[in-house]
Amino acid sequence: MTEAMDLEGSGDDQIAPFADLLRIEELDENLFRGSCHAGAPMRAFGGQVAAQALTAAGRTIGAERAVHSLHGYFLRPGDPTRPIVYQVDRVRDGLSYATRRVTAVQRGEAIFTLSASFKRPEASTERQRTMPPVPGPEELPDPFVAWREANPEDFAKSTGFRALEMRFLPAGAPGMPPELPGVPQQFVWLRSGTPLPVDDPLLQVCALTYLSDLTLASTTALHLEPHRFGRREPRRTMLASLDHAMWFHRPFRADEWLLFAQRSPSASDGRGLALGEFYDRAGHLVASAVQETLLRERPATRP
Repeated sequence: MTEAMDLEGSGDDQIAPFADLLRIEELDENLFRGSCHAGAPMRAFGGQVAAQALTAAGRTIGAERAVHSLHGYFLRPGDPTRPIVYQVDRVRDGLSYATRRVTAVQRGEAIFTLSASFKRPEASTERQRTMPPVPGPEELPDPFVAWREANPEDFAKSTGFRALEMRFLPAGAPGMPPELPGVPQQFVWLRSGTPLPVDDPLLQVCALTYLSDLTLASTTALHLEPHRFGRREPRRTMLASLDHAMWFHRPFRADEWLLFAQRSPSASDGRGLALGEFYDRAGHLVASAVQETLLRERPATRP
């Protein structure tokens, strides 16, 4: 939906385990219900909606198959004060692959649709892009500390996002690839802020789906303004996710640090495109993400 960190939360200062953000209730066969926090005032955070929709899809699949891709469209703003119902359509169960379609509904209207594909594992030759040799997260400052000091009231409200950890790499950090003309980039280390069950690979994938929506949209607007943690001036853009796609290449843990390398090769027609790659600490490329955003410049305000 909109840029993740412009959130207002419940005001409760107790930080729940990250896994609680993905929890859904089974109402009937192929029917689930969840609740989402805000990603912008009175708008449900799109990454959480997508993660819960993927959780619903995965609950209808046997453990012998793992999700390898998802494609989602954000249709309407979700209301964080109301539950969301997830309707699962079992499109196909083949010998190797299975497909699910999920519709997230509020007030009788679809707010998000997701298609997800699952497959049985198989052996094959491998190759991948090499991870850039950038500094690790231990060498970088915690942006939440600066957030708490600069705006303690906003920080206190944003309990949902404080269940995770982030570290932004500065533009001139050692090992950063050179930025290509017309292709702004940002690199961020991410992980859940609390441990996730070791025996639940679906939960790891759904957690990364949530994390993938935190900074990818803002990458499309970097030619106009920095991400909110590097921004000192008022917002200059209207930014919202239009669609979101992910591919999961190799096993990973979302409660261990992952480098999210993000680039935006295009902005035009009131839209921006961002590409992202996730690497684990060993340098394995574990997942890729693509997002298109609504991107409009706000009218200049008079002094």
